[in-house]
Amino acid sequence: MDLNREPLISLALYHTLKWSVVSPMLHTYFRGQIYGAKNVPQSGPLVVVSNHASYFDPPIVSNCVRRPVAYMAKEELFDIPILAKVIKLYGAYPVSRGNADRTAIRAALEYLNKGWAVGVFLEGTRTPDGRITDPKRGALLLAAKAKAPILPVSIWGSEGILKKGSAIPRPVPITVRIGNLIDAPSSTNKEELETLTQKCATVINEMHDLGR
Repeated sequence: MDLNREPLISLALYHTLKWSVVSPMLHTYFRGQIYGAKNVPQSGPLVVVSNHASYFDPPIVSNCVRRPVAYMAKEELFDIPILAKVIKLYGAYPVSRGNADRTAIRAALEYLNKGWAVGVFLEGTRTPDGRITDPKRGALLLAAKAKAPILPVSIWGSEGILKKGSAIPRPVPITVRIGNLIDAPSSTNKEELETLTQKCATVINEMHDLGR
């Protein structure tokens, strides 16, 4: 990893969490299978787009692409002192849910301009079965503005990790598939962004339909 790209403290925390908690849990407890890791560029700006069915998805994706991925986090989480410090160091940035948060968009662009990977859930929220039915153009707009390639990722099985009313993760099998890199949009033209957004959704859903 390029130490000039991510701050040393973020890299240190990323590796600490990855090797002590996330990776052992993914590979042992969730019997994780990962396909397509060779498709991930290990340097330069990158927009990682994926489906979303669980709060566990961000660390799972970051672990599987083998580099820190900065995600938007609910602004309420930044009101909890210790948690706020940890997620900031890990690259999270706050967003006001339900609003077009310009501050969050600027933060994402700053990360991309520094060569980070930024993660965006293509539907913007969790879906009950992990499939994407209503993709949003925001991820592709970020990619266009930062001239960053897009990496489609499918997470299969994570919707079963937490049952409603339970705080204990269940040992369900998880499969992550990483697709081929998609070139950055050539412009911020609405039609082009919509076409590429639908392409990303199709690729992710097709990988998700492969199941375990």
